[in-house]
Amino acid sequence: MEDIRIYRPAFLRYPPLAATLDDVCTATYAKAAIPKNGILSGVTFNTSSISVSVTKNASVTGTDFPSGVIDYCSVAFSYSHQGAGDTVQLEFWLPAPDKFANRWLSTGGGAFAINSGTNSLPGGIIYNAAAGITDGGFGGFDNELDDVFPLGNGTANWPAVYMFGYQAHHEMSVIGKAFTRSFFNMTAADKLYSYYQGCSEGGSEGWTPAIRFSQQQINHMFPPVVEKTMGYYPPPCELGQIMYETIDACDALDGRTDGVVSRTDLCKLNFNLSSSIGIPYSCNATSALTGYEPAQNGTITAEGVSAVEAIFKGLHDSNGLRAYLSFQYGTSLDDATTVYDETTNSWTASTSVNGGTEWIARFIELQETSNLDWSNFTYDTLRDYMYTGWQMYEDTLQTTWPDLSATRDAGVKIIHYHGESDPSIPPASSVHYHESVRSILYPELSFNESTARLNEWYRLFLVPGGAHCAVNPYQDGPWPQTTLGSLIEWVEQGVEPERLNATYTSGSDAGSEAQLCAWPLRPLWSDNATKFDCVYDQVSIDTWHYRFDSYKEPLY
Repeated sequence: MEDIRIYRPAFLRYPPLAATLDDVCTATYAKAAIPKNGILSGVTFNTSSISVSVTKNASVTGTDFPSGVIDYCSVAFSYSHQGAGDTVQLEFWLPAPDKFANRWLSTGGGAFAINSGTNSLPGGIIYNAAAGITDGGFGGFDNELDDVFPLGNGTANWPAVYMFGYQAHHEMSVIGKAFTRSFFNMTAADKLYSYYQGCSEGGSEGWTPAIRFSQQQINHMFPPVVEKTMGYYPPPCELGQIMYETIDACDALDGRTDGVVSRTDLCKLNFNLSSSIGIPYSCNATSALTGYEPAQNGTITAEGVSAVEAIFKGLHDSNGLRAYLSFQYGTSLDDATTVYDETTNSWTASTSVNGGTEWIARFIELQETSNLDWSNFTYDTLRDYMYTGWQMYEDTLQTTWPDLSATRDAGVKIIHYHGESDPSIPPASSVHYHESVRSILYPELSFNESTARLNEWYRLFLVPGGAHCAVNPYQDGPWPQTTLGSLIEWVEQGVEPERLNATYTSGSDAGSEAQLCAWPLRPLWSDNATKFDCVYDQVSIDTWHYRFDSYKEPLY
């Protein structure tokens, strides 16, 4: 799952406008704003742990908010759960009282991190919101779930899993909103708008449901198992050249030549990867400081193309049944990247694959190690581990429950976007979840009617050329930096995001704006790339739909 923006309604209160940031950003004032014990059952606050600091004229930049210069008050304190012997740390950033706009923002992390440190907090201040992070009780803001899981070989740390899955962010939201109420002296009649933003695993933390955690983690291991099964380990330069040839061939399919594959669906329908066989590639040697690779010179091979085709096809079991989906054409296949073995003077698979090996070793086999011998793995092995992880973590990390009727009925608004060339989490997983919610909530309606109903409160946007939670180093596409602003306008002013604003941050279009189409509409340029439209294309839409028939249960 890519980036999630969520609004949840709440009612709280306003600050005295005469107060300055220096007036309120003191230990005494902040300590008085900490909620009383009892706001959450079994939670006790350690008020003596409070630390407070003022920061002014800080220049901030980020992928999820526009650049700016901010002033804020940082407040940190901790709490514990009765009988657990734990300590959970929170840090809040708060704007000056005269800037505060009755907003609270929870922020998430990524991979096994429950927070993104101070990388996301500025986004709250930019939009005049109080914002918070939690350490989940893992021993510090720099610690992650895999630092505390398992407790020992064979012994799971289930409280940590529950904190990571949803409990810590729920508690932070409740505590953070109550703290904000007191800090800014809001009245019970005043409305506090509550938002969440997070990307990758950060999406699942804030929005349960959000991501097929077990499938996604193990899916990182699919490309190297493809290479092992086929007995061919393509040099990184060959993989890169296949990607470049795909981008060149599919760039103009949206009606505009700009170095971006905006229509990966049309690329899948129209581009034959075999056409790149025989095209030369060449890459310089790299130093030991960056990981030694010799100079690479050759031509794209049939074996290399076959491996890439198998990866794009997605994981199937030995009976040919689909176990999971894969990446879009034109995506950098990072998980397939091979390493050079100087002892054999040959290319081979990496021993550690983007969290996949650690997920199996640590979270399924419950071993205190991130290493895993996967030399005998087959496609069925991966499928079986996916299923086992699904069973073990369905109520905590799997988080793909499609019945969001309670969420809808509570007045929540969701903007969900995903880089179309994400090399870590396939964007089709976001489409699949969106479609699962649509079909479960509106089964009696047609595709277009149910999509319109879902779009009243939950909208999905695919980002042309977008990578994993960021711009793409290989495609100079736009990125939606102001999505939280769009969500605020939707929630507070009723401005529906028919299209999502995005900005080019590199390339010849750097600094210019773009519009992203809401799913299922797809981008198309006409009149010599002077007119932009979001069009309905059923054939293209069909390429995004998958049926996971390797499992007897539905995978949402």
